[in-house]
Amino acid sequence: MKKFEEKKFNIPALKGISAKTIEEHLKLYSGYVKNINLIQETLGNPRWGFEFGGMRNHEYYFSHFEGGSQTVSTDSSLYKKIINDFGQFDSFLENFKNLAMTRGVGWAMLGYDKKTDILIQYWVDEQHLGHLPGVSPVLCLDMWEHSFVADYQPSGKKQYVEDFFSNLNWQTVEKNFSDAIGK
Repeated sequence: MKKFEEKKFNIPALKGISAKTIEEHLKLYSGYVKNINLIQETLGNPRWGFEFGGMRNHEYYFSHFEGGSQTVSTDSSLYKKIINDFGQFDSFLENFKNLAMTRGVGWAMLGYDKKTDILIQYWVDEQHLGHLPGVSPVLCLDMWEHSFVADYQPSGKKQYVEDFFSNLNWQTVEKNFSDAIGK
């Protein structure tokens, strides 16, 4: 069976999120890739949920920082879809940030359901509980404490979410959306 390869990310200096936090976080991602390969070798027909979710979720997350901060284009198909599905961009963003403040560890996600042609905001517990069948991830925000505690302390969760969006390259989100709709 083919082995999974660890992706490399070109992440510039970020506002609020230290290089040390990114370095440690990337080591965690590396561990998910190694573990999914080990499980695959050992068990043959592995139970992939947690490790695979950790690997893929982090690949989306880190890719959002590549290329530096880029604002959302009001001409993009993603922006137009957000307006169509949520009414206003600011309302969408406020709801997503509130979702990210969910108590516990996991992921705030925006996904696209091709079957119903809608964007869905949802929470994934840990790495694997709550992924919606058929929904392609578009925007993934890691809300595990390892993502922010070293830089923000537990009480700084809200500032971490704000800084995530100030560091976000919306072009990566747009690419995920284009991939999801098949364009």
